[in-house]
This record gives sequence, structure tokens and C-alpha cells, in this order.
Amino acid sequence: VHQSKMDFFCKLGYGKQDICKVLENLGQEALEDDVLKELIRMGSKPQALENQAQPSQLKLVARGSCSTTPGLKWLGEDESDPSDSLRPIVIDGSNVAMSHGNKEVFSCWGIQLAVDWFRERGHTYIKVFVPLWRKEPPRQDSPIADQHILEELEKQSILVYTPSRKVKGKRVVCYDDRYIVKVAYEKDGVIVSNDHYRDLQNENPEWKWFIEQRLLMYSFVSNRFMPPDDPLGRHGPTLSNFLSKKPVLPEKKWQPCPYGKKCTYGNKCKFYHPERQHHAQLSVADELRAKVKFPLGLCKEEERCQCPP
Repeated sequence: VHQSKMDFFCKLGYGKQDICKVLENLGQEALEDDVLKELIRMGSKPQALENQAQPSQLKLVARGSCSTTPGLKWLGEDESDPSDSLRPIVIDGSNVAMSHGNKEVFSCWGIQLAVDWFRERGHTYIKVFVPLWRKEPPRQDSPIADQHILEELEKQSILVYTPSRKVKGKRVVCYDDRYIVKVAYEKDGVIVSNDHYRDLQNENPEWKWFIEQRLLMYSFVSNRFMPPDDPLGRHGPTLSNFLSKKPVLPEKKWQPCPYGKKCTYGNKCKFYHPERQHHAQLSVADELRAKVKFPLGLCKEEERCQCPP
């Protein structure tokens, strides 16, 4: 019993010496409420309150030095990182390199341009998939330009080689497109490619929807990587909303009615009427009926009452 009470009041922050004095005065069988009252009467305070009561010691800091108080956090600790709101990027390296090389040369500089474009926007998760056999020296049937860029991107943990090997002189290559779609699907990211992956769409219905909604196409204009401003068409989201996890909806802008005050559609008109802000948008015929003093139904009832039986 003594140990349980000691543990209980120690958890509340009281000192062991004060607790022992109170238990000696009141007895070991004293109620917890009585012990607590006696501790308060003695003026004993929990350690947390004592630390708060002690004034903080001021420290002299040299002029111009950067000092931080213990209560303050570094800038960005409590603030949300803007890169967290951007989707992961998975780049089809072979597609991008061949597009930049006009489908004749595997241009590694095109991959670098695409990576730099997404870096400037603030994306932190960027992965490029390239077959492993692209590490081999270039040949006449498969020329490669700026091959050293692949090594630099691999050191930065951006480039990932899909496995391949040689069996009896023949190259066995794993399907890199499946790696690209699978990683992008698991990360809920964006696929950067001009390929439609139709075979993978037929293979998995979930991948079909994902490829249709998360495929970002692009073009190279004078060594400039340019994705479209409307990746999903004219009526789809903007590029910034397409690449962000939390899209920002634009404010709805009403188009003024071309007929103006002569419009006869009333509340059925889909355009904006500034003169109808404070009252219901009634058609011209409804407004005329509303201006009549006696409705048509009341007039008929009065005529019936005046007629003799």
C-alpha cells in the first residue's frame, strides 16, 4: 500500500520526502484525498509547477549572432512542407530520351531536362526508369548521347535501372513499362510518357483508370521540356492541379447574358444578369402576371359568387 501511494503521488510530480512526511503523520492507511490535501497544505508543489515558477535565466548574445530560444521552433518544423502537396513523378526514361533524340538517338540530355523541370516546381520524389543494357557502350544500331548523365542521376538516387541479362548471347530484358506503371500506381503519382501503355491497360482494370487519369504527355521545343497546360483536355484540370495532391478550384466566373434586359428565359437562363441580383430571375411573362393586382383565379371566383343561382 505504501509503495502504491508513493508511485501515485510521484506520478503527480510531488517529491518523495514530502510524501513520506505526510504518510508518517496521517498513517499508511490514509485516503488519497487526505494525503493530497495535506500535501497542498504543506505548500508542496509538483516539479512541473516549480520549474514554471522559476524565472528563466537571460543569456547575453553577441550582436549579429543568430540565437534561438528553447520555446521557438526552427522555421519549417511546424509549417507544412509545400513539396508534400505535390505528387510523385515517375518518368519513362526510354520514351523521354528517344523523343528528345528524334527517335534516332537515345539522348540522355532529354531526361536531364525533364528532371530539372520537375525539380524547379518543387517535386522531391522523382524516379526515372531505364533498362540496364543502356549502361553498355553505344552501338551503331542503338546510339546513345551524353551517357554520363545516367551515372550522375544514378548517384543522386533518381535513376533506376530495370534488370536485364544475356542468355547464350541473347539479351533478356524485363518489361520496364510494368515497373513504371506499378511504382506510379503505388505512390499515387504521375507517369511522364507519350506512351499509352495499352497492353497494361487491358491487363489490369485499375491500371487502366490510373493510366487514363495520371498520364502526363509532353513535347520538346528547342531543348525545352514542355508538358501541356491542360493534360486531360480542355475541360480537365490545369497542369498545377494535375500535379498537386490538393487541387485548388478556380473561382466560378459568370458570363454575362448576351441579350441583357431583353432576355426572356428568366430563371432558366444560364448566363449572368446583374439587374436580377436581389430578386428571382423571372421570365417576362411571369413578371407581367406578378404585376397584375388580382390573379386570374380570384377573378373567376368573384364572378361565380356574383352570378344568381
